[in-house]
Amino acid sequence: MTAPSRSNEQSNRSSGRVVARIIWMSIKMLIIPVFCVMALIVGLAVGYTVLGDKPLSDVFDSGTWKHMYDLVFAEGG
Repeated sequence: MTAPSRSNEQSNRSSGRVVARIIWMSIKMLIIPVFCVMALIVGLAVGYTVLGDKPLSDVFDSGTWKHMYDLVFAEGG
């Protein structure tokens, strides 16, 4: 009888650690942009509804943002 090899068991464990580490690093790299996008959406909604006294549905209307763009970048005369 032969004893089971420890190197095979160790390589399976180390490859599992590598995969777990790759997944963890991916999560850490993606969480910052996701939080930034969430903060942008919440900030737009709060600013537009609380400060502007407008309905929340207007925040997601593209016509609203086109109008704001035109107001900001209009040529003054």
